[in-house]
Amino acid sequence: MRHFPSPIAGRPVRFALVGCGRIAKNHMGAIEKHADRAQLVGVCDVDAAALALAVQSTGAKGYSSLAQMLEECDADAFILTTPSGLHAEQAVQIAEAGRHVITEKPMATRWDDGKRMVAACDAAGVRLFVVKQNRRNATLQLLKRAVEDGRFGRIYMVNMNVFWTRPQEYYDSAAWRGTWEFDGGAFMNQASHYVDLLDWVVGPVESVQAYTATLARNIEVEDTGVLSLRWRSGALGSMSVTMLTYPKNLEGSITILGEKGTVRIGGVAVNEIQHWEFADSTDDDRKVAEASYETTSVYGFGHPLYYDNVIRVLQGEAEPETDGREGLRSLELLIAAYRSARDGKRVALPLDY
Repeated sequence: MRHFPSPIAGRPVRFALVGCGRIAKNHMGAIEKHADRAQLVGVCDVDAAALALAVQSTGAKGYSSLAQMLEECDADAFILTTPSGLHAEQAVQIAEAGRHVITEKPMATRWDDGKRMVAACDAAGVRLFVVKQNRRNATLQLLKRAVEDGRFGRIYMVNMNVFWTRPQEYYDSAAWRGTWEFDGGAFMNQASHYVDLLDWVVGPVESVQAYTATLARNIEVEDTGVLSLRWRSGALGSMSVTMLTYPKNLEGSITILGEKGTVRIGGVAVNEIQHWEFADSTDDDRKVAEASYETTSVYGFGHPLYYDNVIRVLQGEAEPETDGREGLRSLELLIAAYRSARDGKRVALPLDY
């Protein structure tokens, strides 16, 4: 049994943010929404301009390196919003310093790195949280509950689409973007939260077969891919992903076809329940209309809800919704998809026994 530090009591939970780029603002805003229970006490970036902007906008102390931050900052938990390929080394460094780790998706770009992160946090007796804020979206909470309650009966087929756009300027904005070592492609980076839904909503996957392609962008990794899946339940499914949609993000959707139910959640980022039909009726059916929401962001609005769970865990009031082991489940699917595309063959799960 793992043993964690004593719960934080009598004061706010102190957070430090490592990496002040694109997604960092969502974390800053989420912590601010919990200002009565949480404080952002440090920010870190190797880019002096990005760091100065983060210091100015948050009032937190700035650090130019993680090593300096670990030595001087009294944060309880360190948040990694750095390039994905850096997460493993940084998580191990933070864990060995006795601090909790919160990492953005994907938790790592390599399977062994993900396992190493979990092992390091276990050995140090600290928490490892993996950010999966889309799970908190009201639309997906209703869908998850419908599956758990058995309302679909036997699930026959699942289809997922991520039809977004990322222009060449997006990849050119930083040297790490679009690389195998630090980023990963359309599946691992942009569609990572959707890959997570394949296991979290539907259940354990038995095997996958994938094709990937780099059709238009000047990058190492794929800008387009398709994935076929068989779940252990026998259900079949597919996932289609592209970052080449003209002229803007079009769709992020999941459709589930079952023995006694059919649901499609669409919109630009699974934010609209477009079809909801079951053989039986429950109180949740009355919540469908209010669950849908307008969004201009593919990130959704789940970060504050995610941080509510993190704070309550660190205060000893809850269990983590997505810890390191839970994070490994979607990383395993991603790695299986890439191995399948590379080797031209079906890949069975789990990857390790």
